[in-house]
Amino acid sequence: MNDSSSSAGLGLIFRAFSHRNYRLFFGGQSISLIGTWLQLTAVSWLVFRLTHSSFLLGVVGFTSRIPTFLFASLAGVLVDRWNRHRLLVATQVFSMIQALILAVLVLTDTVAVWHIVALTLFLGLVNAFDVPVRQSFVVEMIERREDLGNAIALNSSMVNGARLVGPAVAGILIAMMGEGMCFLLNALSFVAVIAALLAMRITPKAREGRKTPLWRGLTEGYRYAFGFAPIRSLLLLLALVSFMGMPFTVLMPVFAGKILHGGPQTLGFLLGATGVGALAGTMFLASRRSVLGLGQIIVIASSLFGMGLIGFSFSRLFVLSAILMVVTGFGMMVQMTSTNTVLQTIVDEDKRGRVMSFYTMAFMGMVPFGSLFAGSLASAIGAPETTIIGGISCLLGSALFAKKLPALRKMVRPIYEEKGIISEDS
Repeated sequence: MNDSSSSAGLGLIFRAFSHRNYRLFFGGQSISLIGTWLQLTAVSWLVFRLTHSSFLLGVVGFTSRIPTFLFASLAGVLVDRWNRHRLLVATQVFSMIQALILAVLVLTDTVAVWHIVALTLFLGLVNAFDVPVRQSFVVEMIERREDLGNAIALNSSMVNGARLVGPAVAGILIAMMGEGMCFLLNALSFVAVIAALLAMRITPKAREGRKTPLWRGLTEGYRYAFGFAPIRSLLLLLALVSFMGMPFTVLMPVFAGKILHGGPQTLGFLLGATGVGALAGTMFLASRRSVLGLGQIIVIASSLFGMGLIGFSFSRLFVLSAILMVVTGFGMMVQMTSTNTVLQTIVDEDKRGRVMSFYTMAFMGMVPFGSLFAGSLASAIGAPETTIIGGISCLLGSALFAKKLPALRKMVRPIYEEKGIISEDS
């Protein structure tokens, strides 16, 4: 009885694996994402080793994200027009080339800071296309619409699993063989995801005509997304949380060193605790059967995130801080992934790429501005006080969303009925 219950539970959590294309994607992407975290860790250490400059670390972080904010909406128009499968293969190839160039520069000892900045900016531009096309492509790998939320949650678990493994492996590789080996292994890891993509059987779908001017497709996407209150509210709450809450990671070295009187190990444990919470959040969402009820879960998750930040800012005990980071990571990931799932469920297919580009802008594009804001504010009033303000902002945003939730549900109900998620008489 217990064995069958456990098997049924695991089958529910991993039900998206019943789709061949998704299994291929998950396997290839899992390997590639570990390589991505190898590179992210190695880039930061390489910049620090070459310059010992906090400012240049900030510059590299900014250049890696700002193209997403600037170009994601344009990328969304093209994602809706072009073959998403081919576009995703192209972004993986360009990412592999970028990693190879970095590997050659470091292994031949010819790398300079301007190389890193330029290549990071290039990768940021590739990611401006890669993230919305990858988010939009999930629906093409899942034949049963009811498994879409599970696939999105498993995607997030894949990212967070790599987030736990990649940096630890990178630290060992950097100590033993240097940063160049991390870049080389990242480049090789793209072979797995490219091979998986090429092995898929994708049914081509009709796309919007390319003769329509890009600006018209862009304005049409803006009107659609921000003219429909449920989509607008979801994106605005995510943007607020990303701007005011998520930049807490920028201040983590301050908490680890000055507040908790620790060192690099303290920082690593705190970031690891955040990853544990995020992974738990994705497993929680993967175990859910339906998109129904996610609106209330978004309210609870964003509130947990805000309360976790506030509690963390007051904590002076390492164990308590680590526990609060687990709570924070859980709330952050559940809010982000639930928002993604609801958007993917209610959006029109011909607008999917554009809406997911706005999701990318709200989630990733706001972070560099939030990081600059948090850093400036923390230098003036302190890291704990800045984090408290971020937590309170998340709570206020959650309360406003909760107030609007009944009206938003009424607007979404006809879409759920049309898709067969709920019946008309329920």
